[in-house]
Amino acid sequence: MMLTEKHLDAYALVMLWALDTARARKLRKGDVVLLQFDPAALGLAEKLYRALLEHGLQPVVRWNPTVDMEQAFYAIGRDRQLVFHPPGTKELMQALSGAIHLRAPESLTHLRQVAPDRISKAILARKPLRDILDHREQKGLFGWTLAICPTLEMAQAAGMDMDEYAGQIVNACYLEADDPVGRWREIFQSVNRIKRWLNRLKSTALRVESAGMDLEVSLGEQRRWVGLSGHNIPSFEIFCSPDWRGVRGVYFADQPSYRNGNLVQGIRLEFANGKVVSATAEVGEAFLRSQIAMDPGAAGVGEFSLTDKRFSRINKFMANTLYDENFGGEFGNCHLALGSSYVESFSGRVSELSPRRKRALGFNESALHWDLVNTQDKLVTALFASGKSRVIYEQGAFCC
Repeated sequence: MMLTEKHLDAYALVMLWALDTARARKLRKGDVVLLQFDPAALGLAEKLYRALLEHGLQPVVRWNPTVDMEQAFYAIGRDRQLVFHPPGTKELMQALSGAIHLRAPESLTHLRQVAPDRISKAILARKPLRDILDHREQKGLFGWTLAICPTLEMAQAAGMDMDEYAGQIVNACYLEADDPVGRWREIFQSVNRIKRWLNRLKSTALRVESAGMDLEVSLGEQRRWVGLSGHNIPSFEIFCSPDWRGVRGVYFADQPSYRNGNLVQGIRLEFANGKVVSATAEVGEAFLRSQIAMDPGAAGVGEFSLTDKRFSRINKFMANTLYDENFGGEFGNCHLALGSSYVESFSGRVSELSPRRKRALGFNESALHWDLVNTQDKLVTALFASGKSRVIYEQGAFCC
């Protein structure tokens, strides 16, 4: 099953709903929206471009580099080219009200021969631009969303043919529903009910146990559970950015991860005082360690997340983090992100969360944000200041 015109029309409607949902208030005519996409996502990009115009918005189109371009950039680019920002980029970021990113990678391993420090240099150089958008989002002036389109490379990496892979996308995004946007609104309401339940518990920490994993995550002060904000389609996860200083124990990611052209698999991380003190992998261990050393915050935790299998229809490894971090299957999933935290997990007014206050509350800061997924049967227990505990998640579903 390839994505048909009907699927693309439904996908575009869902993405516009997601973008509006990701903002503090709905987009208005004349707002500037970035439409950035990989070449293989052109069909969906054209649908979205037309829809943005019909809504009276100002779309700005940006193509992502091709595989050959990206290879050349890291292979022969000089240091000053790796950190270069085209004129007007900062001004564009300051003017954006929204952004839609469409991923359709035609290669997952083309950067495997690139020295990780060259990739890290480029990522670090882009952080000030991300900071502009983060600041605008905190003020309610910006929102973003992300989706993928199927490619042969991703299908093969996931062990599927194109029809099966595209079928997973159609199924996961409810693109064959009579009213796909209405279906997403229903899921949105259900996830919100679980978030309210979790936030009423007021637990101080979580204990996460599965085969090969025993981890304690300190939730920290002034935190709330968030999720299905419109930032990703599909999205079923419910997550919190913990106090990185209170993470200890062992985390295991049984699901493979493709990052910057590298495959990493069988990741085992040991934490003490909030930092990774031991990092091993069955495949890609050197790359794993290079990412953890990217900057001082890369060895800390920025996010802990749980996905309820009752909502997610993703039941196969997709070789794409957007889908893999939302895996449903038999036991749902949890994932832990190394690196930067999400300030939307702050329970107060995000606009009043100064950098100094963020650091004091234990929100992690880094140029890295890498989601590492565990799909094993697991037990998640909430711990309370009173010394009591309560199971909140087992056999892939929240206990509410």
